[in-house]
Amino acid sequence: MTIDTALSRLTDLLGDRLSTSDADLALHGQNETYYADTPPHGVAYPETTEEVSEILKICHDENCPVTAYGAASSLEGQHLAIRGGISLDMNRMNRVLAVNAEDMNAVVQPGLTRIALNEELRATGLFFSVDPGADASMGGMAATRASGTTAVRYGTMRDNILAMEAVMADGTVIRTGTKARKSSTGYDLNHLLIGSEGTLGIITELTVKLHGIPEAISAATCRFESVEDAVNCVILTIQSGLPMARIELLDEMMVRGFNQYAGAGLPEKPHLFLEFHGSPAGVTEQMETFAALAGDFGAEAMKTATTTEDRNALWAMRHKAHYASAALGAGKHIWPTDVCVPISQLAEAVVQAQRDAVAMGLTCTIVGHVGDGNFHAGLSVDPGNADEMARAKLFTGKLAETALRLGGTVSGEHGIGIGKQGYMDAEHGPALAYMRAIKQGFDPKNILNPGKMLPDNH
Repeated sequence: MTIDTALSRLTDLLGDRLSTSDADLALHGQNETYYADTPPHGVAYPETTEEVSEILKICHDENCPVTAYGAASSLEGQHLAIRGGISLDMNRMNRVLAVNAEDMNAVVQPGLTRIALNEELRATGLFFSVDPGADASMGGMAATRASGTTAVRYGTMRDNILAMEAVMADGTVIRTGTKARKSSTGYDLNHLLIGSEGTLGIITELTVKLHGIPEAISAATCRFESVEDAVNCVILTIQSGLPMARIELLDEMMVRGFNQYAGAGLPEKPHLFLEFHGSPAGVTEQMETFAALAGDFGAEAMKTATTTEDRNALWAMRHKAHYASAALGAGKHIWPTDVCVPISQLAEAVVQAQRDAVAMGLTCTIVGHVGDGNFHAGLSVDPGNADEMARAKLFTGKLAETALRLGGTVSGEHGIGIGKQGYMDAEHGPALAYMRAIKQGFDPKNILNPGKMLPDNH
């Protein structure tokens, strides 16, 4: 029972859709951040659920690790085959299988990207709401419990998946959930697989909720003298019940990054990027209410973007935060991290992160989906500089400690993957043992994305 034997059997099954070329292995071993390249032993390109099942049966027999691969946009190395074996590239399973407009759902394959899904939906008056920025695959978004800029209004992947089909470690195909909007039958395997990072099963089909495209959409920006003012404005906005579609914070360092990367020409002060959805009258009322709230915190230069082109340009800039952070760091690698705290604790968490970065001599941008208490820090690092990497690790640890102290979580969006396993015990305590038991029950041979999420027993 070896990886080489598995490769031979998979070649018999898939033919040239089992690749061991240097180029394919190198591509599937790369990531967006600072983790070392980790090429797999082979790359499999399934086209059907049945093929995924047969691949898993072979790998289960041969004790060969299997790591699912989608758009490779994850920021904690979830898609890296760090124990070798097979990279299971799901990108050929990329079809929209059904759009049920009356029930406001769609059935899709895991390799389909969110942008491709919304293009397919364009004529229906419906859209898929989860927007993490990257054009991520639907399967990857489910596996990492993705969220993004619109989560404050429409929820995360957890809230927008009704049902799934998945292949278990031994090749068994199961279905979780239904097209009904609720159920009270049995254990909730649907939500157990969501966010499991490919460690419990391979998702091969998803039934997702859709939403009606709003009659009116308007975006806006405004700036503040301090991060505290901007965050306190967010807190009051959410507590006031204003139905924000997006409310994003950019600190002054992030704004500087956008100026360098995209020539944004923004004053280097903290900004909020906003979006309002509803009827024309409702959107106007929401904007006026927000403007009055923001004025109490010294907001300046509120500018609106009502055309589709202007809104798209605004959010395209926001979605390039990772690359703008890299530009600010003179092309260094970005060590990204995120936390999520109760909304009332947000100002303290953000300000503490800024102070820690300055004290540790790190170039750090902060940007976040602050309407739900989630923010991201992007540290510029040179992986060859041991001292700088040590300071970045210390910063990440202190940020995690701050989040837990304030009643939050060590990740609201990026997930655990490789980089945050060390904080799992601090957040979950005795519950971690029950997570291990679930993993053991689903994958006793530990072939599904081994080395991710759960820290080693020792």
